[in-house]
Amino acid sequence: MRLDSPTIQDALQWARSELTCSDSASLDARVLLCHCLQVSAVYLHTWPEKLLDENTWQQFQDLIRKRVQGLPVAHLTGTRDFWTLSLTVNEHTLIPRPETELLVETALSLFDDTPIDALDLGTGTGAIALALASERQSWTVTGVDRIDQSVELARLNARQNNLEQVRFFASNWFDAIDQHRYSLIISNPPYVEPHSPYLTQGDVRFEPLSALTAEDQGLADLRKIISQASQYLVDSGWLLLEHGHAQGQAVRDLMQQAGFMGSNTLKDLAGLDRVTLGQWPDMV
Repeated sequence: MRLDSPTIQDALQWARSELTCSDSASLDARVLLCHCLQVSAVYLHTWPEKLLDENTWQQFQDLIRKRVQGLPVAHLTGTRDFWTLSLTVNEHTLIPRPETELLVETALSLFDDTPIDALDLGTGTGAIALALASERQSWTVTGVDRIDQSVELARLNARQNNLEQVRFFASNWFDAIDQHRYSLIISNPPYVEPHSPYLTQGDVRFEPLSALTAEDQGLADLRKIISQASQYLVDSGWLLLEHGHAQGQAVRDLMQQAGFMGSNTLKDLAGLDRVTLGQWPDMV
């Protein structure tokens, strides 16, 4: 292998040999090299013998070494794909996860193109709100977050994805929400218990704890949202929540205690409890 003037194939092979600590070494290498070259993955397969120039090779080596130290790929590239969108990410927010797309899929299955008002609590990058708006242009979608930097990032992602009709503003859950009522309230709140060993693994080591952890065995924020949501839902409105794989029963119980009907937990692609939904009854 020529490491003074490597080909794309050489560079990827070197990167895989360096990324022994990653369980996705091949994918990491491809994503980072695509980022350096500003090309798609197809380009790497089409031109494996293409030589890298010195600057690109140096940039790629620097990124691989940072990845070896554990830095998330999304932080190294500054972007993460979610749904059909490309989102800018930074250290102030949670990196959007593929399993969170189950929230979007479920919401879209409950409502058609009929205009509704939807509220995304703890919007972070704006991923959920923007994904919903991209599929339902007739909806009025609002996203809130208590972190000002997250609100600004969500607004940036809205502009970059041409979804500027989505409204974002600062609110700690419902604190800054007026008495407007929504047909859909959706959230991926913090739900990891503060002393979970999960927090010492992988990308989460570099993400804000405030976006990950909650007291009461991870249920504190879920409990708060469930207890207050009825004040902001229309009759027959829906509440959809992402949660940990061992929290499905607890979230269903909280919804039932709060008066929601037909609470149900859905499993993600790994077969783990991931999303619980409940409907606020028609009080007429």
